[in-house]
Amino acid sequence: MSENRYWLATLGCAKNEVDSDKLIGQLRADGYVEAEDPSEANLVVVNTCAFIEAAREESIEMILALSDQKSDSSRLVVTGCMAERYGQDLADQLPEVDLVAGFGASLTKPSPTRVSLSPRKDTRANETLLELPRQGTKASWAYIKVAEGCDRRCGFCAIPSFRGDQRSRSAPAIVAEAEALAASGTKEIVLIAQDLASWGLDRRAGASSSPLDVLDSPTPGSQPLVELVDAVAQVVERVRLLYLYPSGLTERLIDTVLATGVPYFDLSLQHASGPHLRRMRRWGNGDKFIDRIERIRSKEPSASFRSSFILGYPGETEDDHDQLIEFLEAAKLDWAGFFPFSKEDGTYAADLDDQVPAELALERLREVTELQDEISTRARESFVGQTLRVLIDEPGQARSVHEAPDIDGVIEVDPSLEVGSFVDVVISESLGTDLVGETLPPEPKASR
Repeated sequence: MSENRYWLATLGCAKNEVDSDKLIGQLRADGYVEAEDPSEANLVVVNTCAFIEAAREESIEMILALSDQKSDSSRLVVTGCMAERYGQDLADQLPEVDLVAGFGASLTKPSPTRVSLSPRKDTRANETLLELPRQGTKASWAYIKVAEGCDRRCGFCAIPSFRGDQRSRSAPAIVAEAEALAASGTKEIVLIAQDLASWGLDRRAGASSSPLDVLDSPTPGSQPLVELVDAVAQVVERVRLLYLYPSGLTERLIDTVLATGVPYFDLSLQHASGPHLRRMRRWGNGDKFIDRIERIRSKEPSASFRSSFILGYPGETEDDHDQLIEFLEAAKLDWAGFFPFSKEDGTYAADLDDQVPAELALERLREVTELQDEISTRARESFVGQTLRVLIDEPGQARSVHEAPDIDGVIEVDPSLEVGSFVDVVISESLGTDLVGETLPPEPKASR
């Protein structure tokens, strides 16, 4: 190999995808180019996920698979959440790995040890990776991670233990990244964070000289995300928000989201039983969630909703489960994901009594999944006959404002339509989660 080449595998959530984009920028700055196959790379990198046991198993399988595929002379580096959470253990148990690198650590410079983790002076999330420059993209959409870490301590979640407390990026940095992406052809930007509605609340102290001072030094009681969304909406055609904690869904934020023209609300609910949510160390109940959803639909009947739920968290009773079913029937969410409880070391829930048997958790999961599948199918069928403006993501595949990239269904369209363009289509068929869109014929020219 005459030049340094890298191969990078990414596992986990959208936030990891952004981290990988930043890592690619770092690698290219160090003189690396992308290899066509891991066997051709000098450097093989695995950006891991450690959210639940299944994600960790997938990460280990990927590490071992790439160890077999890479050449004997190339380096295998493990980074991401598993590296940060289990650094020394990974290094000890996986001799195939040359370097276990924490957030922001160099992947290319030789390390005196097999573990290179970023030192922390406090529990706030490391900024190094978050602020790395990002390469331009030719994709029609892109994620922007606006914060790292989380200040909440939900009973089931270990993320704050290795990602740290919330650290929001500055508004000027976020808007500059949005401008660069828009200049490269990006038409939709998806703002993401562990707790997006709380973006900027940790930056109240200290003002900058930027015209966006209000975002970095908000007045007490303000919600900085509102101003950020307004600012990003000025530079790109679509702005979408993911992972909104329900108590942060204020009237002003609702109005701001609707004003962008993307009436899509991804709400982190996790359950609907009030007592059970308190066991989870979370806010809310089914009635409060329904109230917010109905208020949004009263303003915009076409608004779409997504959420995720955990089945089998310790102490979940049949009554709790019945309340979740009643909520799903009433809320009629467009999209929902369901996950069995995963017992995570170091979390509040790990040592709780009343652990729910895994078989019962899976039975409950199957029940709500079947119910939600029917609800989602009906929601998709309601679009048949409607005209929707869609963004062409790749040949033959598009999305309207009602589908988030990567996680929701798509709209099948004429493969000759230009990627990155907006097109009006008539929905002619529903295929379960996906739709079929027929291109509108051009309007006839007016005769003179």
